[in-house]
Amino acid sequence: MDLVNQYGRQGRLNTATLDLLAGSDIQFTRHNRLDIALVKNLPIALIFLPAADIPFFVGEGRVDLGITGWDQVAEYEAGTPPTPTSGAETVMDLGFGKCALQVQTPRDRPYEHPSSLIGKNVVTSFTNLSEQYFRKLEKEHSTDRNGLAEVTDGKLRTKLHFASGSVEAACALGVADGIVDLVGKHNLPSAGYGARRAKWVLESGETMRAAGLRAIDTVVSSTAVLVKSKHPSDPTMVNLIASRIRGVITAQSYVLCTYNIRRADKEAAMKITPGKRAPTITSLEDSDWVAVNAMVLRQTMAVTMDRLADIGAEDIIITKVENTRTA
Repeated sequence: MDLVNQYGRQGRLNTATLDLLAGSDIQFTRHNRLDIALVKNLPIALIFLPAADIPFFVGEGRVDLGITGWDQVAEYEAGTPPTPTSGAETVMDLGFGKCALQVQTPRDRPYEHPSSLIGKNVVTSFTNLSEQYFRKLEKEHSTDRNGLAEVTDGKLRTKLHFASGSVEAACALGVADGIVDLVGKHNLPSAGYGARRAKWVLESGETMRAAGLRAIDTVVSSTAVLVKSKHPSDPTMVNLIASRIRGVITAQSYVLCTYNIRRADKEAAMKITPGKRAPTITSLEDSDWVAVNAMVLRQTMAVTMDRLADIGAEDIIITKVENTRTA
């Protein structure tokens, strides 16, 4: 079985992906300049590819699993629509590498609405998604002065131009009236690459503004995703790897909250900590009290502890979850 992963020697996305594989106990050593690594403790191989290539190899069934950005999956499917036997299936959202593919225009030009770019020059690394976007936009605005639908030859009026990198410079260099490019959210890196060039240093918003650009619409939002072939060579191994990765993602998102609460206040406490399925309730020597164990979202743990303390919970402890297997 093969698992493909976007390649790269730097960037926080690459680190997050490698940490995910390590947390899943996928042990391998990648030698310099080699894009294939055999896993030591499982009968699988890792193949490191540009993120834009991964949907193709997974979608064609050449590899079983892949980690890439949803933006890359959407770009591939916009050009090669999936069929019952081809195309990649999304197994899960991995929750990192958040970004958005956005329509951007220079702040000093009168292009404040995407429709103002119809018929203009637009540069992008995502030509399939951009064509899909502007074709729909042109259809919505294809009326004459009398409000009647215009007869067109079906050709795209907007002039799309491909650039593999430095898309944000296209307007300043005078080759574009607008661009369609990735912008990071919350200062996180991109979920992958442009068509052929790595974009580890993603326009986080600050870079976009430094280039004199503004975002006027979003084509698609993206995060890193785990995708699988519709015809994996080893379905059992695919499910095993997916289960391990899901366990790591869950462990990164949750902590275990343990506390003691008076039996009379148990129902109120359970509303605060319902757990993923249900909390574990254990009787104590003191019959008036119970111990509660429940998984809570890491991002809400401080507020959860405060709310528990307000209703009289004691001995509140938060424990980090290293790994898990949950539904």
